[in-house]
Amino acid sequence: MSQGTHGLGGLKYDPAKKARPPELNVLVALVVITIIFEVLNRLNGTSFLFNLRDNVPGLFNQQRIDIMLLQVSITGIIALGVTQVIILGGIDLSSGSVVGATAMIVMSFAQTALVNGNPNPKAVLGEWAMDLPVLAPILVGLACGLFAGMINGLLIAYTRIPPFIATLGMMVSARGVARWWSNGQPVSFPTESYAGLANGDLLGTLTFGLLHWPGQNPAVVFALLTVLFQVVMIRTVYGKRTYAIGSNEAAARMSGIAVDRHKVLVYMIAGALAAVAAILLTSKNLTAQAGMGVMYELDAIAMAVIGGVSLSGGRGSMVGTVLGAAIFSVIISGFTSIRLDAYYQEMVKGVIIVGAVVLDQWRQRSRARG
Repeated sequence: MSQGTHGLGGLKYDPAKKARPPELNVLVALVVITIIFEVLNRLNGTSFLFNLRDNVPGLFNQQRIDIMLLQVSITGIIALGVTQVIILGGIDLSSGSVVGATAMIVMSFAQTALVNGNPNPKAVLGEWAMDLPVLAPILVGLACGLFAGMINGLLIAYTRIPPFIATLGMMVSARGVARWWSNGQPVSFPTESYAGLANGDLLGTLTFGLLHWPGQNPAVVFALLTVLFQVVMIRTVYGKRTYAIGSNEAAARMSGIAVDRHKVLVYMIAGALAAVAAILLTSKNLTAQAGMGVMYELDAIAMAVIGGVSLSGGRGSMVGTVLGAAIFSVIISGFTSIRLDAYYQEMVKGVIIVGAVVLDQWRQRSRARG
């Protein structure tokens, strides 16, 4: 048989109409954008990714690549949680503010008692909260994220408040907590063990010294979490239920899925990932400020949508989100490399966010047309 028709009611299978994986399209876009910035830099006598200096070893511009990875890792971790929420059919506008509130609280439990032999001038809590084991601030931070996510999930699942409104309320409230916690003052001077969470060499530890990547712990954590949640979303009941609810909530309820309870779980995981981002961010910067995390939620949503996650729910992957995050990082770093002023970068970022939503709507209409 030629392009066979049996079992298809006379319809023919046309290989030309087979849709490519959305991740492949995103990867192609990433390569094209990178090439464009490389060409623009070459016109100015420099290079975007490659090392042109004779006195510096290595093929690539390692400093720029490290900066790009750090830029994308913190927000990328948040985007992994936001991706799950969007696949569920929801939205989370609170993740950036949860980062800010968690950062202030967690740093208060990570402070050292003495700074240069004198009492810590930025101490927020009493002596009982000084020089605690590094596990203490980590657990406090995760508890903050889980609590914020639980509130979001409960409001959405059991009061039927639209996710936009529920998470908008949490966004405002969490930012208020961040500013109230220390009267708007920065919280600084963490213990060495806490500072090592982001500034150490996690990759070297995991590979028993075979590979080293000092100072890039956020990127290593981002990579590990991406692999973990990619497997979870594809291979576990949790992932299958998340996709099912996002595709058709009514059908998911009829099939016996505890939809409301699952929504709470997904939002709690998203909150926990925002807390992980806050822990790594404060460890990297050695300080916490109430303004941390501003606009992170919009960047995370844009990364997910650029990576092929559908705002209508039911479609998307962690790999796509990582590629979307890479595009975001390349664009921001690329504009910096060609010396585009920061306020122009913000304008372009806004265009990217709107463009990502327009792209998602175009994809939806294309699928609807067959």
